[in-house]
Amino acid sequence: MTSFLVDAQLPPALTRWVASEGHDCKHVADLNLETASDNAIWDYAARANLVIVTKDEDFAQRKALAKGGPAIVWIRWPNTRRRELLTRFAAAFPDLLIALQRGETLVEVV
Repeated sequence: MTSFLVDAQLPPALTRWVASEGHDCKHVADLNLETASDNAIWDYAARANLVIVTKDEDFAQRKALAKGGPAIVWIRWPNTRRRELLTRFAAAFPDLLIALQRGETLVEVV
């Protein structure tokens, strides 16, 4: 089971969907981190061994340069309605999990 932390620009509904698939998943709002800095979110995820799910390119850039820290799932879609986002994420989820299980630490979802 992989544990995830969903970033602020993604809806809490995504957190609920991932949890419904049997994975531990928290939204930054659940942890009072919705207004926290990227550094604070990064550090929390690293300490708690959580994969950050984000649309924020800053996390992807940091991961590309960092030797450690949390794994990042970088969603590279334009803004969409929640239903479309959940449908697209559900389609991408099996491959995303395989990539994480292979040890990839920066997974782009395009």
